[in-house]
Amino acid sequence: MSNIVLAQEAVNLNAGLAAIGYGLATIGPAIGVAMIWAAVINGTARQPEAQGKLMGIAWISFVLVEVLALIGLVVYFIASGG
Repeated sequence: MSNIVLAQEAVNLNAGLAAIGYGLATIGPAIGVAMIWAAVINGTARQPEAQGKLMGIAWISFVLVEVLALIGLVVYFIASGG
């Protein structure tokens, strides 16, 4: 009977660990987005005529980085069991 109780407690612990893992996983995309836009600002300050190209590259990179955060959200829901 004690094995059943331990299994139920492990499920509750799993949801908490999944939340902590997702919180840590969002740090990477946040730093990535900050670096992308900092590079665009620096590049535009150095060469204002290249702003159009830099913005196009920045938006594509931004989308790719945000997809990583969304994948982390999906993995969180899978790991937490709900």
